[in-house]
Amino acid sequence: MKAFTHSNENLQSVAVLVLRIGLGAVMFAHGAQKVIGAFGGKGLEATVTGMSTGLGVPEFMAYLSCYTEFLGGLGLLLGILTRFFGTAVFINMMVAVLAVHAKNGFFAPTGYEFPLSLALMSLTITIAGPGLLSLDHLLFPKYRHTEKPKLSSPAH
Repeated sequence: MKAFTHSNENLQSVAVLVLRIGLGAVMFAHGAQKVIGAFGGKGLEATVTGMSTGLGVPEFMAYLSCYTEFLGGLGLLLGILTRFFGTAVFINMMVAVLAVHAKNGFFAPTGYEFPLSLALMSLTITIAGPGLLSLDHLLFPKYRHTEKPKLSSPAH
């Protein structure tokens, strides 16, 4: 029963790592399609042109979106600048939900369920932080937690 009720910072860090790797891999792969034409993608210029002409997105925003997926995915995979990239991916995916996919309803392939799921994953990572198993934890000891947060107990 303890396995279902017990948690600690190590287990939470493993959970965040799994979430970071999953989201980071998906974002990096989609960004690599857009930025370098990997995995059958069209590459940067074709993607920016398509976003600008097809969706009416300003060119600089199209570039920003492509690089957010590519670099944000890499940052999340490695756990470097995790909250920055988590926030950037969250914003990028919420724009995709609201500006592109919402009109198509909830369900994939054109609905908003997939980008919304990615947005919520990135928000979770942003709130939770990178965890112990990250480059952030190794490189920025100044920002490590030094005290445990205390939950207030109900008054008796």
